[in-house]
Amino acid sequence: MGAMWGPAIIIVVLVAAIPIAVLMSGGVASGLLGYFLKEEAETTHEGSELIETNV
Repeated sequence: MGAMWGPAIIIVVLVAAIPIAVLMSGGVASGLLGYFLKEEAETTHEGSELIETNV
């Protein structure tokens, strides 16, 4: 019975932990990218009437 724990742990990591980690890191990366791109656009186009339409 003890020999079954190794493959079971590997399957759980491959099926659950890795996809969740990829999705979470993608969400964090897209949030940071959106924040920094919004800041850059606001400083580059300062004074434009279109900046007020951003939410």
